[in-house]
Amino acid sequence: MKATVKIAAAAVLATAALTATTASAAIVCNGEGACWHAHKAYTYDPSWGVVVHPDNWRWGANEHYTWREHAGRGYWRGGNWVAF
Repeated sequence: MKATVKIAAAAVLATAALTATTASAAIVCNGEGACWHAHKAYTYDPSWGVVVHPDNWRWGANEHYTWREHAGRGYWRGGNWVAF
């Protein structure tokens, strides 16, 4: 009985660990200098001119970006949020 409980607990912990590592977050920036957080892995069309960075990415001291957060799936273009 105790062995079964230990195995079940180990399985739950392993599943939780795998689930935590599959969560995706990224910083996305466009050519106009607007950046936002994407909380899921989206596929951006190359013609939209966005670059996807890892969540720990930071711009350099001589680079000029601004944070423009927005809920949902999309990208900034010309100061407007374009949903897709």
